[in-house]
Amino acid sequence: MLLKGKKIVLCVTGSIAAYKAVLLLRGLVKAGAEVQVLMTEAAKEFVTPLTFSSLSGKPVLSDFFAQDSGSWNSHVELGLWADLLIIAPATASTMAKMVSGICDNLVTTCYLSARCPVMFAPAMDADMYAHPATQANIQVLKERGHLMVEPGEGDLASGLFGKGRMEEPETILQEVLKLLHEKKNS
Repeated sequence: MLLKGKKIVLCVTGSIAAYKAVLLLRGLVKAGAEVQVLMTEAAKEFVTPLTFSSLSGKPVLSDFFAQDSGSWNSHVELGLWADLLIIAPATASTMAKMVSGICDNLVTTCYLSARCPVMFAPAMDADMYAHPATQANIQVLKERGHLMVEPGEGDLASGLFGKGRMEEPETILQEVLKLLHEKKNS
């Protein structure tokens, strides 16, 4: 249980690669981490919250307030609670919001409140990934000390071939283990 006692916020955004976040969650939990999943509304179009909730043992958070009870899902508490915040998949839109400080959903609001390391795994079509705006945003996020898990090259959902595939969950998990191990030993 390499991640026993570690608390991770896994942010899932609207990309076909959201299915890979399910496998990442499974690996994190299997390694002993306590994981709270946050999803954007667009992410729910690709994978249901029930899938993530079943694997994490926690309700998935998407809104600032719970619709049934009116209770507040505090981005501040989540930002303080986490040992690591992972955005996987990280869409071009979400990365642009992170760079600009736009807080129009629970994921980006929690990101701005996080006091822990941040890891992001981009996922988008090759043209979007290669676009100068996306590359500039990635550079800013790296300069802020965030760890990017480089996307792979291959067949994309658009039918094109190129760079932009979210890295495989096993590779992201290895990066998480490396990051949290280094943090523990420093």
